[in-house]
Amino acid sequence: MKVVAFNGSPRPKGNTYEMIQRVFGKLAEHGIDTELVQLGGNLVRGCTACGMCKENKNMRCSIDSDMINDCLEKMYAADGVIIGSPTYFASLTSETKALLDRAGYVSRANGTVLKYKVGAAVTAVRRAGALNVFNAINQMYLINEMFIPGTIYWNLGIGQAPGDVKGDDEGMATMDTLAENMAYLLKKLQQ
Repeated sequence: MKVVAFNGSPRPKGNTYEMIQRVFGKLAEHGIDTELVQLGGNLVRGCTACGMCKENKNMRCSIDSDMINDCLEKMYAADGVIIGSPTYFASLTSETKALLDRAGYVSRANGTVLKYKVGAAVTAVRRAGALNVFNAINQMYLINEMFIPGTIYWNLGIGQAPGDVKGDDEGMATMDTLAENMAYLLKKLQQ
């Protein structure tokens, strides 16, 4: 089994990264392979609504000048997907939004190829607005008929400076429980 995570933060080793790594640590205890893709900070385009993915049905976005098609291939190959984003003005980073829109559109245009995968959102926040980010990521999972594991609180961690989130005990416990529930669900789906 494999889980791929996309770090939508332009800070490669910021709080979003720390939370993903916390989940990865627990998944590894269950023998689940993980891969981290650094999305934030890369120049990616948003969906242009050209409809070519629906016409071509090749499981690719027609925009081939950035890394999104590589991200899509990693999603298709994985059993689980984690998308993480910090909270910027109560919303996602632009890179994360581009991934959600293009992955969601291409998946649905090609027979909902993300269906039955396990998806989890991870959200870093300084103070407020994280639920908008959490919900936006989950909405892409839900409309693509993916499974979302629950946890003890919303999947968010609080911190400002890189690494601060490690001091958020409840946030870290939430990541631990998220990983345990994700591992449980992945194993059940493999039976």
